[in-house]
Amino acid sequence: MKKSVLFFAALVCMMVQTVSTFANDRIIPAEQLPATAKSFIQKTFPGQAVSFAKIDKDFGKTTYEVHLNNGVELEFDKSGTWDKVDCNYSAVPANLIPAAIATYVKTHFAGAKIVKIDKERHGYDVELSNDLELKFNRNGQLMDIDD
Repeated sequence: MKKSVLFFAALVCMMVQTVSTFANDRIIPAEQLPATAKSFIQKTFPGQAVSFAKIDKDFGKTTYEVHLNNGVELEFDKSGTWDKVDCNYSAVPANLIPAAIATYVKTHFAGAKIVKIDKERHGYDVELSNDLELKFNRNGQLMDIDD
């Protein structure tokens, strides 16, 4: 009986934790995005409207997720600097891709386009239109390929 009570208490605690985690993720009006993020969207994706935006506050870290009406998904840090750009099937704007990465992809994967770029602690994760995922260090040197 005592084990059942402890199991039930643990289950309730896990459910409360799960609910409180999702409570930190909420939809916001596009006007509440940081000015840097709004400016980035206007300059990089002119004429595209924000379908919806979400703010996520987890463990003291604030991030913004934005979906544009053309299907592009963006992620920003708390100051509005982009962390991820996912254009799905269209090419990521060239001005967002470091030159060394663009050169490598053009040289070794002619015809493929970069459809997603994600800034990571180690450097950049890039997804190509041929479904390959490439990992580059901060200097733009290839570190790994995943298919």
